[in-house]
Amino acid sequence: MKCPFCAELENKVIDSRLGKDGLSIRRRRECLSCGRRFTTYERVEEIQPLVIKRDGRREPFDREKIREGMLKSTQKRPVSVDDIDDFLDNLERHFQETNQKEIPSTEIGEMVIDALKNLDEVAYVRFASVYRQFKDLDDFVRELKELLAKKGEAGARHLLNDLGQHNGPNES
Repeated sequence: MKCPFCAELENKVIDSRLGKDGLSIRRRRECLSCGRRFTTYERVEEIQPLVIKRDGRREPFDREKIREGMLKSTQKRPVSVDDIDDFLDNLERHFQETNQKEIPSTEIGEMVIDALKNLDEVAYVRFASVYRQFKDLDDFVRELKELLAKKGEAGARHLLNDLGQHNGPNES
């Protein structure tokens, strides 16, 4: 393991512990050249499926790509990064358990939409507008009406209030 401070390869492990997730090992190392300490994580290399894109291309599953989309959708919303990471951990675990070699991007997108619907409805609408490629305001209104119909009158007022406060024209 190369030292991040001096780039030397020689170091020693001074402490090893199970990671918070129980799926990794955290190692404290000390560089034998400069004496500085750093932390590394070791985890089992899992083979992720290929994602079949809408145009038929195949590309490796990219957790960070999904994470970035979810973070954009939840920006300025009461959703923790831990909730997003937990969802992504479960998504990857699902792929490992089902042993799928290829998975359509539409299936992943629907899983993300379902998760966001449970985490935060405003984030769900934001993500859906991009993922489902709303072409005009009618598409957006149709999706919103479906969500409002499921919520009932009080829930609909609350959601409309949230949308007005967080997605207004002055939002930057």
